[in-house]
Amino acid sequence: MRTLCASTLIGEFFVIGFAGLVAMQMSAVPTATIWTVSGIAMLLSILLCGMLTRPGGVQLGWLLQCALIASGFVVPTMFFLGAVFAALWWASVHFGRKIDEAKARWAAEAPTAG
Repeated sequence: MRTLCASTLIGEFFVIGFAGLVAMQMSAVPTATIWTVSGIAMLLSILLCGMLTRPGGVQLGWLLQCALIASGFVVPTMFFLGAVFAALWWASVHFGRKIDEAKARWAAEAPTAG
């Protein structure tokens, strides 16, 4: 699960950065505010890559997905991109857990060496 979720978060890192650039041109929000919020979200996406296996890591990822969708109020395209990344996040969590379960099952069934 960690690999799939981390890949999604790294993609979000770049999307958040590009959305910040677009927001500077499209909105009346002060540049300092845009980059403070974008910077925190970008930092959170990177930090979450290392927190995925800890309690609450996946839930924080869901919070980031909600924030990404909500950023559509500043950059309307982010409604769509946020929904796409939320779907990717769901798929990463769902299928990542299935892969982890299958790996554990295969490891338990494998003959022990030695």
